[in-house]
Amino acid sequence: MDMRKKSLYRTLLISFYLAPGLSLADPSVWLLVDTQSRNLEIKKGDETLEVLEHVVIGRKGAGTKERRGDDITPLGNYRIGWVNEKSSFRKFFGLTYPNREHAEIALQKGLIDRDTYDAISMAENRGEIPPQNTDLGGQIGIHGLGSGSLSVHEVFDWTHGCIALTNDQIDRLSQYVEKGTLVTVK
Repeated sequence: MDMRKKSLYRTLLISFYLAPGLSLADPSVWLLVDTQSRNLEIKKGDETLEVLEHVVIGRKGAGTKERRGDDITPLGNYRIGWVNEKSSFRKFFGLTYPNREHAEIALQKGLIDRDTYDAISMAENRGEIPPQNTDLGGQIGIHGLGSGSLSVHEVFDWTHGCIALTNDQIDRLSQYVEKGTLVTVK
């Protein structure tokens, strides 16, 4: 191991012991959610580390989300903005939806006003969670079933726009991700 790698390793180890809440998740790890194949790939660069099969999306499929309550899973690139370990869905990894791209389209269509666009854009510039109470909706994320029905999960898309996994899958996923992890939904 060269000196730079040893130094980085020591720094990470010291950080882990001094700040036990610090996650050692690899920053090169990212998620690819394929809404056509219904798979979530855990990636490290171009390499696929694991594939979680049969993920569930919004009741009305995936596409351009235009309003709160439309049951569409929004396509795009996001970051994990927050983690709720005590969610009724077991675990919830909140996405930084809506992003500037969604806001630009919505502004052009007259679905949101300039102030809402500016708030979303400013949050993205600062690396913060965008407003979650806009007309475009919010609280979109990746979550487990919690006490929900596995038999329902196996049969149809049931979310209001989120990406749902089984409880076992969300537990496996949580080993790889943390706040800030890139998520691409295609």
